[in-house]
Amino acid sequence: MSIRFADVHEGDELPPLELLMTPTRIVAGAIATRDFMPVHHSRDYANQQGAPEIFMNIFSSNAFCSRFLTDWAGPDAMLKRLRVRVGVPAFAGTTLTFSGTVTATSTAGGATDGAEGIVEVALRAATEHGEHLSGTATLGLPLEGEPS
Repeated sequence: MSIRFADVHEGDELPPLELLMTPTRIVAGAIATRDFMPVHHSRDYANQQGAPEIFMNIFSSNAFCSRFLTDWAGPDAMLKRLRVRVGVPAFAGTTLTFSGTVTATSTAGGATDGAEGIVEVALRAATEHGEHLSGTATLGLPLEGEPS
């Protein structure tokens, strides 16, 4: 189900998304993104590099940001821009928790060229080790109609 643009307001908190960073999830993300760097699948190699465990790659982090946003906004939303800054790694065995706040809403376009609602979101994801990423996103939502 998609949210209605009319129901989104500055200051709204997005529902959190918690993901257990299992070794399988981390390795699957690395394979899916063709990132064969050993720190994403070999605990021994990660340990040799000073990490306590394998950790998620940035491509997977970006994908989970997209999931977090579209789980909230629904299938009618269009993710237009995502900018993130990476912090501490998301190691296997930790829980990655996404949170976000609507920072602005506006409209774009006109009656003949596809008017839409624009939603700006500040987001972050953290584990028990600290902030994994922070950033901003822009989503487009249809202006008319009921949630689908």
